[in-house]
Amino acid sequence: MKKSMALADAASWYCAVALLALILIGSIRESSLSDEPVRGSQLLNRPCDEIYVVGEGETLHTISDKCGDPFIVERNPHIHDPDDVFPGLVIKIIPSTGRKL
Repeated sequence: MKKSMALADAASWYCAVALLALILIGSIRESSLSDEPVRGSQLLNRPCDEIYVVGEGETLHTISDKCGDPFIVERNPHIHDPDDVFPGLVIKIIPSTGRKL
């Protein structure tokens, strides 16, 4: 009786491990469907919408150059110091028609 109980426990343990491995393989396969991995430079090359969230490593100067909006500070009265820009800051952008992509 004790031996059959240990065998049943071992079998259920192996089934659980096999099921977990299948779930992990399935999730890895789903997440790797895109051809290219996402890198930091791709985040910096995102489009300029009217509501813009500052990303890591961006400055008002780089955002202005990218979006073609030289009046970022004037349109955003909550920015008191143009040098104090941080990731996650929400700013208003009026992109020009000939913006850089």
